[in-house]
Amino acid sequence: MRVLPIILLSLAFLPARAEDPTVDQIMARVADNQMRAQDMRRAYVYNQKVLARFHRTNGKLAREEKSEYLVTPTPAGVEKKLTHFEGKVERGGKFIAYDRSGQEIKNLDIDGDLIRDMANEMTGDKDTKDGIGHDLFPLTAAEQAKYLFTLEGKETYRGRPVYRVSFRPRPHVDVDWKGDALIDAAEYQPVVVNTKFTGIPMAVKVLLGTDVKGLGFTVTYEKFDDGVWFPVSYGGEFHIRAVFFYARNMSISMVNSGFTRAKVSSKIAYDMSEK
Repeated sequence: MRVLPIILLSLAFLPARAEDPTVDQIMARVADNQMRAQDMRRAYVYNQKVLARFHRTNGKLAREEKSEYLVTPTPAGVEKKLTHFEGKVERGGKFIAYDRSGQEIKNLDIDGDLIRDMANEMTGDKDTKDGIGHDLFPLTAAEQAKYLFTLEGKETYRGRPVYRVSFRPRPHVDVDWKGDALIDAAEYQPVVVNTKFTGIPMAVKVLLGTDVKGLGFTVTYEKFDDGVWFPVSYGGEFHIRAVFFYARNMSISMVNSGFTRAKVSSKIAYDMSEK
């Protein structure tokens, strides 16, 4: 009996293994899903916590601000309403608490305005549905056009298959970021995205006019019961040197939670003057 021909004949009738898509196909589907996800996020109200810290170069905490917001959708993006704030600054080995106005410690140093400006710059983009600027994470079709993507492989993350995709700026394109992303292999949604800057971002140049090192961010996404994917955590750490005598290590983190559908109500008024 000839076993080999039988084995070969049996293999011929086995279903062919589906080929993995190309990186261009993966990112095209990611771009489409980003558009739908942005539309779905428009229906949600949620809570946002932002923690910003400045450390001196010796590692000691110089200033900390904790802000909590209620985030509601608008036709163009989101509106953030401050619901809670705690601030403290180190003076002479002790921490002084202050409120949102910061009047208690006004003009003592430049930390106060700087930490708030940078926190708003990184978590308060009003043109998005989640506060995170599209240029930080090139997932939309418009941002993808500025980058080159490479499929690094397929792996498992939290029990689900994902594609690891790296990205870098296209030659002669004025963008500042490079990094990698884990893309859910079943739904083509980003799960984790890491970015590092290739040069000093223009927004930071304008804000500081100085040197920033180690600037990078990580954002993680989760899927909720109704199918919407939302960024649930976001953060980064970097070093700032503004002038010869000023240097700080800054860390910032943002956590979104308490997602609920916005309730929409309307009233119709009738003009009864003719009656």
